[in-house]
Amino acid sequence: MPDPEITTLAGGERVATEPLRGVRSVALGLWIGTGSRDEPSSRAGVSHFIEHLLFKGSSRYSARDIAELFDALGGELNAATSRETTVVYARVPDDRVEQALDVMTDMVFAPAFADVDSEREVVLEEIAMVDDNPQDLVHDLAAEAVFGTHPLGRPVIGRAEVIAGVSPRALRSYHGGAYVGPNVVLAASGRISHDRLVAMLEARRPASNGDSLVRRSLLRRVPAPGYRFLRRRTEQYHVVLAGPGIPRDDERRYAVSLLDAILGGSASSRLFQEIREIRGMAYSVYTYGSQYAETGQIGIYVGTREDNLDECLTVTAAELRDIAGGGLRPGELERAKENLKGRLLLSLESTSSRMTRLGKALVTDAELVSADETIRRVMAVTEEDVTNAAATLFAPERLSAAGIGPKETRFRAAVARVNPVLGERS
Repeated sequence: MPDPEITTLAGGERVATEPLRGVRSVALGLWIGTGSRDEPSSRAGVSHFIEHLLFKGSSRYSARDIAELFDALGGELNAATSRETTVVYARVPDDRVEQALDVMTDMVFAPAFADVDSEREVVLEEIAMVDDNPQDLVHDLAAEAVFGTHPLGRPVIGRAEVIAGVSPRALRSYHGGAYVGPNVVLAASGRISHDRLVAMLEARRPASNGDSLVRRSLLRRVPAPGYRFLRRRTEQYHVVLAGPGIPRDDERRYAVSLLDAILGGSASSRLFQEIREIRGMAYSVYTYGSQYAETGQIGIYVGTREDNLDECLTVTAAELRDIAGGGLRPGELERAKENLKGRLLLSLESTSSRMTRLGKALVTDAELVSADETIRRVMAVTEEDVTNAAATLFAPERLSAAGIGPKETRFRAAVARVNPVLGERS
């Protein structure tokens, strides 16, 4: 498998390509090194709002033009905002790359910021939709419980009061300070010529770029574990136990990924089997993890009815103690390794997965590790590495709790089975 080709343009923009033989498609992504954590509190949500507005027209294309052109290409066009990145991405036939990139670069570099007020209403509806969905909303509460008032604790989608009042001028100003040279990566995978793609972006990038105004506030000290509860008349209690994780360059990330697969990240994982398959106490139960520049977040989610709440968290606490205490079962680590290896190899057959892996690594200045080296590092993880990760990251005294449900007293009592301090009356 050839290494990706990477070229830096005069303005600081980077172009990265990874060919994939035997396909007739190309996945393209224009990655911007800014996200919700880079916003001041008075602008919380502008990155996501700007992402929406990119589709409302640009200097040369109206919103309808953009939609009709990609429909005519038979392609896919979408975008996403996270805590540290924004991306506009597409997948098109290989003979339509230039047309697609022409539209995408105009959207990203020269948005018209048209129909701001109508799109404002769309974003406010999206915020309301999340607020109505406790399975989503509880994760925002969990981030706040872990990170407190730090920007990492705010929802990516933003605050309704900010979105309702932010001006077009403020949006243009934020865009002009973030969507600039060194913050931009064009990543592509599929049937693509690197030199051709470099020439295409060189011809379409802005003639002059200002300096990046992105000022990332790093987390200097992790707050004490937090507690958040929202009373709602729901049939289930939606529970997240979460804590600070590891940064993206931490060598323990391979052990943490295997721990995730063992604990709750696969169909054969302990929590899925014990809580859903054996006891039938939940439909949805899983673990997850995110890695950022200087820290991360780990978490466990379960949605369950009141009658099952105590037992779900008792089982969770027992499984955490068992793994942290060195209780890995025969074949458990090997199965997790094969799971990660298989998922990685399958993802290499997808142009979109390859593009995402390449673009995200470059725009976040993460180590770009080849598939073979990744597999080697996964296979080198020991049982001790996994148990140490569990003992460190899921130590009860490090875990915050977030919940949505009808009775806070029931939630507090259940949470105390994992972290007794959080069960104390505030």
